Amino acid sequence: MQAHADASLAHAADAVDAAITALSPLDGRYAPKLAALRPIFSEYGFMHRRVQVELTWFERLSDLGLPQFPPLSGAARAHLRRVVREFSPADAAAIKAIEKTTNHDVKAVEYWIRGNAELGVPGVFAGWPELQRAGEFVHFACTSEDINNTSHALQLQAGRAVLLQGLDAIIARLREAAHAWAAQPMLSRTHGQTASPTTVGKELANVVARLQAARERIAAVRLLAKMNGAVGNYNAHVAACPDVDWEAFSRGVVETPAPGPDTPPDVPIGLGLTFQPYSIQIEPHDYMAELFDAVARSNTILVDLARDVWGYISLGYFKQKLKAGEIGSSTMPHKVNPIDFENAEGNLGLANALLRHLSEKLPISRWQRDLTDSTVLRNMGVALGYAVLAHQSLLTGLAKLELNPEALAADLNAAWEVLAEPIQTVMRLHGVPGAYEKLKAATRGQTVTPEALHALIASLDIPAADKARLLALTPAQYTGLAEALARRI
Repeated sequence: MQAHADASLAHAADAVDAAITALSPLDGRYAPKLAALRPIFSEYGFMHRRVQVELTWFERLSDLGLPQFPPLSGAARAHLRRVVREFSPADAAAIKAIEKTTNHDVKAVEYWIRGNAELGVPGVFAGWPELQRAGEFVHFACTSEDINNTSHALQLQAGRAVLLQGLDAIIARLREAAHAWAAQPMLSRTHGQTASPTTVGKELANVVARLQAARERIAAVRLLAKMNGAVGNYNAHVAACPDVDWEAFSRGVVETPAPGPDTPPDVPIGLGLTFQPYSIQIEPHDYMAELFDAVARSNTILVDLARDVWGYISLGYFKQKLKAGEIGSSTMPHKVNPIDFENAEGNLGLANALLRHLSEKLPISRWQRDLTDSTVLRNMGVALGYAVLAHQSLLTGLAKLELNPEALAADLNAAWEVLAEPIQTVMRLHGVPGAYEKLKAATRGQTVTPEALHALIASLDIPAADKARLLALTPAQYTGLAEALARRI
């Protein structure tokens, strides 16, 4: 028991050391908040997807009817799928060990699967004679990019799901607040100046509507993958097996759904992506640019939200719930800083800087292939990681918000000049000449009192009913359809 406890303590110490010495804050300070992305975009995650692609291609090749590779037994298929399902960090480390000799990451995956006697690697085919006999069909007719591009698409498929989960949570929280505060009047500020009142709920509903559209764009991007050889022409495939419809076969592997844990061995499996029929050695990455641009647009909307809420907190429209033991300033004890919205804004900016570089760089490749995309693609998780981190900060900040009706009411009661708009509009309705100009002269740049406005209204030559309605109007009541629009979102 003591030995086990000592080992656990040593492991915990190693984890702390790794976090303290991490170069990126995503793997250091913020590591616990990004646990959902680490198995997807880490080196382990990349290796896992490569193994999935290699074994899916291998299994489907056995169904082509080639005399050299008869269909695999159900037991062998179940074993291959179990290898994918149970792939571990230790397995990834074993592949990395092979890579030290091969100096080629995809070849290391191939050797880890089928084994390599010269390197002393038994492979996951060990103990399975039917798999070992077919070992040369691992990575058959493939270029490394056939494995890598499909793996990247699978990573983005899983990573997008994590991102959308956070975005959906923000949308749900904002919608809930929009409904709760639909009727709470609030002074607008256009150009930073007092303007026609709105409601708190309507302003949040505006953001919900924008985020819903942005979310749909992210979710709608088709994740493409190609498996067509060294320069996209199935050269090696046709040379080896000219009678096979390789394009149809490749499409089937790419687009057939991936297996679940209960998928029977006799059901054909695939990768669950969208087939890319035209490519050079690499998939062109246009879909990636589309996806990253869509994520960046949602991030920009969230920056707008973070800055607006920060401003409303500054105005006193919102208070922030206190957290026991939390300190706002090292020297000013009274402070409760809007740090969650500030952190979100900063991380959204980092995310967008990376996302925009990815979307601008990745679709460009010299001739049939250059390697500049390879190192850049390894930062997909970093870009999405900063966005996911920002989502968490926003959710934390939104959960702390408490409405301050007194501050909202005080601002409205000090801004009677906003009623110049409805007064001049009613005057114009009834043909009163110079309506706009008269209200401009009475209000622009001046402190406007309710008494002064009421005197002006009383002097107007307009129907009594309209005059009475204007006299009864206050800034807090002048919100138009804001409440109904907020409740409808």
